[in-house]
Amino acid sequence: MTSVAPGSLKYLATLRGDVSKQVADVDTLFLHEDGDDHAVVVRRDGERLLRGRLELKETDAGPRPGRFRVRDGDDEVPRRPEQFVEMARRAARIRVSEQTSRGGRRELEAMLDGYQLEAKQVRTCRICAGKGRYSPLTAETAIEADDEHICPDCAKRELEREANYRGLRSGARDRLEELLLEVGDLERVRNLLSGQLDPELTKFDEISATTDEIDPVPVEELDVHPELAGSLEQFDELLPVQSLAVDNGLLEGRDQLVVSATATGKTLVGELAGVDRALRGEGKLLFLVPLVALANQKHEDFTDEYGDLLDVTLRVGASRIRGSGNRFDPEADVIVGTYEGVDHALRTGKDLGDIGTVVIDEVHNLGEDERGHRLDGFVSRLKHYCRRNDCDSQWVYLSATVGNAGQLADRLDAQLVEFEERPVPIERHVTFADGSEKIDIENKLVGRAFDSKSSKGYRGQTIVFTNSRRRCHEISRRLEYDSAPYHAGLDNGQRKRVERQFGDQELSAVVTTAALAAGVDFPASQVIFDSLAMGIEWLSVQEFEQMLGRAGRPDYHDKGTVYVLVEPDCTYHNSMEAGEDEVAFTLLKGEMEPVVTRYDEDSAVEETLANVTVAGTATKRLNDRMVGEVPTKHAVGKLLEYGFIDGLEPTPLGRAVTEHFLEPDEAFAMLDGVRKGLDPYELVAEIELRDEH
Repeated sequence: MTSVAPGSLKYLATLRGDVSKQVADVDTLFLHEDGDDHAVVVRRDGERLLRGRLELKETDAGPRPGRFRVRDGDDEVPRRPEQFVEMARRAARIRVSEQTSRGGRRELEAMLDGYQLEAKQVRTCRICAGKGRYSPLTAETAIEADDEHICPDCAKRELEREANYRGLRSGARDRLEELLLEVGDLERVRNLLSGQLDPELTKFDEISATTDEIDPVPVEELDVHPELAGSLEQFDELLPVQSLAVDNGLLEGRDQLVVSATATGKTLVGELAGVDRALRGEGKLLFLVPLVALANQKHEDFTDEYGDLLDVTLRVGASRIRGSGNRFDPEADVIVGTYEGVDHALRTGKDLGDIGTVVIDEVHNLGEDERGHRLDGFVSRLKHYCRRNDCDSQWVYLSATVGNAGQLADRLDAQLVEFEERPVPIERHVTFADGSEKIDIENKLVGRAFDSKSSKGYRGQTIVFTNSRRRCHEISRRLEYDSAPYHAGLDNGQRKRVERQFGDQELSAVVTTAALAAGVDFPASQVIFDSLAMGIEWLSVQEFEQMLGRAGRPDYHDKGTVYVLVEPDCTYHNSMEAGEDEVAFTLLKGEMEPVVTRYDEDSAVEETLANVTVAGTATKRLNDRMVGEVPTKHAVGKLLEYGFIDGLEPTPLGRAVTEHFLEPDEAFAMLDGVRKGLDPYELVAEIELRDEH
């Protein structure tokens, strides 16, 4: 038997002589009016065998095949009209497109009747038919486009052209294709690329509220100092995560890593342990956070709550130019500070007294590329201080976002207390817009939220996260409802005023930098991501999850809402390889990353130098205790080479480097500038600006 490969000319060759009897019948002969002619498509087993054009001619017997041309590559080859008739007789079915005019259909039907052949009208894709493809449409497959229906493949190609024009990358393309097939409307999906807020299309998913069955601990049963018990009288029972911590030995001095979603009450876990021990005279409380703004807020909170019971002080470090602040009292019962503020005290040999409790808030910062090693080294140095000074210290680590909680708890030698409840559901939405369109969308979303009230009687309020202070002010100025920028460039009084106004529902929104507001306590119902960058770096999954977790509070709101505004193909620095649209879907679909502290040569040198300054000959023990793996021998060799240490003692240069948290290249840049007689203030300013960018 002669095999016949798909292809128009070879197929037609089989329609001559005896060979024609050996050719299997074709599945479908498809006809579609195209101008004055008719497109012809022959299919078998889902494959196109032939594509051609047919002209009809009028005869005394009615319409009959006239000129018949078959496509061969870019050419059209004339064939005998009888070959068309032979194909029609062999076809299992003959179909005429719905788009063929009524007159065209009558003419085709009359022609086929002349050969005792019947055809049925089918709904097909016009674009496919015009290009010689047979694509029948059903209610399930038809995509609405410009007052007609086309097939999914043609709709995808149209969407692909739009995506190419917009510069969309893979994640966004996949999402748009999913939506196209889901809603069956090309125009609606295109509109999404212009910032339309069609809720059926913008909604990415909903994270359900979850409630674990935890037996709450009654406050009256807590074995705490009477004065602390008095300050807790407003509560009948502890929240679930607090109850879990107490059940797992919090008040017996057990070290704990507490992992729970935002707004579930983690902070009180640290307060219960630390304030109780401080009131009992069992050592002071260190409550440590990553940012100055958070430290200022916590200092005010502690002063308000416990200021009449304990002395509270603030340690947020010092400017490299101006020197130390003057509010720090190392003798206080409660020290609220930043990691680097208290680390600076250790590096400069200050006596912090008897430390009873250390609370490290936002401990997932151990995984940050730029600052993770400093937190890692600081924790090791502070543990060394506590042991050297015979402090019976309890360590409580708090985080909302840890992908490897069990492993991290083991590295920290702490009991894991993990609570996965989300108190209210969160809807997550995605839409696309350029930088100027984003603010118009934000204005609509902020106004819509503020004009609504929850079942608990609270207006909807919004946190807008963006990537720069300038952008904070630009957005806030253009929002129609009262709002305020909120960032580290404001003084403490300005920030406190914004916090109070937001808490009193006088503001519809705060517009803040991602770096600052990840941990600030704004009871918002809605979070909008104007940008997915923190400065010039894309957000990590941990940062993104923690920030969106700010949407919705159980005491205020029925649900939280998150909007991610994506600018196609946008980057904020030439070092960014992925675009914002690609990053958006990586974050939305991403799994929580493990918290791992990684060391390169510079970070290993910096932390080893700090450990030498604090611990001398015990340096290796401090390095070995850290969460990350530090190449101690190599780092010590580099410190000797740089002249930062002599033996296991810091040189004056090494001491200056570590006291000012300088990386080696920063130190050498400053030395070079000083030797050249450059103004030292300009040198320091350049380094500060380089760190920010």
